[in-house]
Amino acid sequence: MSASARPGLLGDRDFGRLFAATALGQFGDRVVFLALPLVAVAALDADEFHVGLLAAMTTAGSFLVGLPAGAWVDRLRKRTVMVAADLARALVLATVPVAWWADLLTIWWLCAIALIHGTLTVFFDVAYVSYLPHLVGRDKVVEGNARLSAVRSVTSISGPAAAGPLTALVGAPATLVAGAAGMALSGLLAATIHAHEHTPRPGRHPGLRRETKEGLKFVLRHPVLRAITLGDAVFNVSLAVYQAMLLVFLKREIGLQPSGIGLLFSGMGLGALLGALLASTASKRVGQGTVIWLASLVTCPLTALMPLARPGWSVYVAAVGLAALSLGGVVRVVAQTSFQQALTPDRLLGRTNATIRFISWGGMPLGGLLGGTLGSVLGAAATLWIGAAGMSVSVLLTLPSPLRTRSAVPTRGEVTRQQSVT
Repeated sequence: MSASARPGLLGDRDFGRLFAATALGQFGDRVVFLALPLVAVAALDADEFHVGLLAAMTTAGSFLVGLPAGAWVDRLRKRTVMVAADLARALVLATVPVAWWADLLTIWWLCAIALIHGTLTVFFDVAYVSYLPHLVGRDKVVEGNARLSAVRSVTSISGPAAAGPLTALVGAPATLVAGAAGMALSGLLAATIHAHEHTPRPGRHPGLRRETKEGLKFVLRHPVLRAITLGDAVFNVSLAVYQAMLLVFLKREIGLQPSGIGLLFSGMGLGALLGALLASTASKRVGQGTVIWLASLVTCPLTALMPLARPGWSVYVAAVGLAALSLGGVVRVVAQTSFQQALTPDRLLGRTNATIRFISWGGMPLGGLLGGTLGSVLGAAATLWIGAAGMSVSVLLTLPSPLRTRSAVPTRGEVTRQQSVT
């Protein structure tokens, strides 16, 4: 890793390439986030249950391969996994517009694509989070996470802002071409990173089951990681319930067109950008641990503004609540990720990240199905109320933990002591 006196990590050539690859990949991801469910809602005219099923398939990969993914990633070079996953995701997404133009696209095809894409995303995300400490060193992970969160936030604005009008112009299936292109370019750029990364020797691994179990035990026995993970699990299930009906509510009950929906999601991206810019300051002023639960406590209840909205100006007032959720989410994730990376020994990075993702995201397919079912029975607005309530109470699982008083990310000395215990 090279040192530079230029503006922080952005002066490092390899981090700069990761930064640019992140921008391209996240732009593609934000396009897909908006366009994929719009294919179901607008192009295929799917009902509430099938929209919920699609949302479930999008996150089902976390449940199916979430735990073993960490052990597999720990056996490979993280950068190689990232590049392969990016290119494979691009190829899979490209089949949707091809099937649409050939008049072969169905909701079941779309669900299969969502499942494959989501499974590949699990491997990408586990490798991505595990790669940063190798690239920049543990002493710079907070800066690295903040900068990468900032670029992700910018693309959260530009992605939907581009996807909304593009969907209105060429249709949701064709818009996925832009998402696939972003991910392909991201993978090709990440392949040019030259920083050396150690590859574990095959003979040193005691077995997939044992390695997976070790990562699970490490997370569940650590009071801080356990609190973060369980709180996120409740939050993400509730978020999946909420998101499953959000587009249905906006499209069918509010009457927003794709360009208006894109604008609303860009507002969420603006909230995420403000969160990235404020993350370091907020952590310093209120404490790195405190900000994790305080950010959710302040912003999650504002999501209840959306089911109160009606056609007209009130929907844009409700959009402020979604922007606040994104702001608080980024502040929380930057602090959490820095804690997670600092507390984890190098040899357990992949497994710890995969275990946390498995527990945190494993219930999201159930949340998507629950959201679709509740939407069919109670309606989209009532489902949004239930999701908002669940997100708001998720913080209660974090409050009893040491995060309530912990002010800073652990030092390298604390990590070394943790490694000796582990």
